[in-house]
Amino acid sequence: MLSAFTSALRTPDLRKKLLFTVAIVGIYRLGATLPSPGVSYANVRACLKITEAANNDLLNLLNLFSGGALLQLSVFALGIMPYITASIILQLLTVVIPRLEQLRKEGQSGQAKITQYTRYLTLGLAVLQASAFVALARTGQLFNGLCDQNDPTYQIIPEATGIPMWLTLSVLVMTMTAGTGVVMWLGELITDRGVGNGMSVLIFTSIAARLPGEGWSIKESSGTGKFFLVLGLVLVIIALVVFIEQAQRRIPVQYAKRMIGRRMYGGTSTYIPLKVNQAGVVPVIFASSLLYLPQLYLQFFDKNTLKPYQVWIQNHLADPVSPLYIGVMFLLIIFFTYFYVSITFNPTEVAENMKKYGGFVPGIRPGKPTADYLDFILSRITLPGALYLGLISVLPNFFFIWLNQSQYQNFPFGGTAVLIMVGVGLETVKQIESQLMQRNYEGFLR
Repeated sequence: MLSAFTSALRTPDLRKKLLFTVAIVGIYRLGATLPSPGVSYANVRACLKITEAANNDLLNLLNLFSGGALLQLSVFALGIMPYITASIILQLLTVVIPRLEQLRKEGQSGQAKITQYTRYLTLGLAVLQASAFVALARTGQLFNGLCDQNDPTYQIIPEATGIPMWLTLSVLVMTMTAGTGVVMWLGELITDRGVGNGMSVLIFTSIAARLPGEGWSIKESSGTGKFFLVLGLVLVIIALVVFIEQAQRRIPVQYAKRMIGRRMYGGTSTYIPLKVNQAGVVPVIFASSLLYLPQLYLQFFDKNTLKPYQVWIQNHLADPVSPLYIGVMFLLIIFFTYFYVSITFNPTEVAENMKKYGGFVPGIRPGKPTADYLDFILSRITLPGALYLGLISVLPNFFFIWLNQSQYQNFPFGGTAVLIMVGVGLETVKQIESQLMQRNYEGFLR
């Protein structure tokens, strides 16, 4: 691998792409640590010492994707999450709105139009999310109410002399929204002129930036022995994730020979790769967002005057180490995996396209029998993929039950973090390998 990396750096155009990607990542991390105007960075650090939003699953997920920038209300506080949300919404609406489905079928021009819609929706979501997080910081709920905003020592957005508070809040919202636009632009620059998918590389960078600090906190709180044992388990988890992410069921496809004019086409054999984890990390995001609703509901009430059913919700549906919470999370991920795969992979459309170009699965008649066969195969391989996603996602909960830590939600070596880091790492390495193979160099993957 080191020799392949050396070969990549010796290739002028590939070296230029790698250095460009590193430079963009450096700019992104600089913006993630740069405080927004009107925010007291010293008070933010004081609040972070008290709590890391331990009982807020969705806020922790967003903070993970922003590399810790969200709880600091930095310029790039929202990170890439608004773009991810907008992309998922557009992908879901494609199934519902005929106009979007027509654009998707138009090829490059239609995809460019959908990308433009995604950018506009990203900025709209960024305004809403920035306003929500600024309101949470203003009321102290960003840190679960543990930082009293009446105390000048913990005021996240202190009042400035001679400047009205509404102006400070407006500038803060506009700054965070503009930061999201810049992050989106940086991601597209990496995609066009760098190595790998830009948005994925930025998410990878955000998660990786938190690993050293979170790993050190485990060592400080649980001791060196448990720390190295956790590292050993992490290596096993990563190996299993790589194995599952690479697993696929290949459906053989044969194309019949056809005469077009005076030339003969077709007669080739290929396959349809159906991945075991066809849905990626989207079901985990959906399930985490849905389970955030009980926590959001409880924030509207005083914790000292909760009714019996609200106490039950707090102890079971808002506590990530509760057996009921873990079970509901696991079942929701299985449901959303089947749901997302069903709307992103259309067996009927694939079968019709194969029939149009003279393709068929050996032993299966073209048309509806092929669609039924693909649906049968997809439903069978989705089950192990859904179970795999569910198990990986609830691993942090079990780890912190074992480690007996209160800040269980900050565990960076399982669930969404591992899924994203391994997926992005494999994708980026494959792109570098393909460019090396064009120049007769041996790639990273043996």
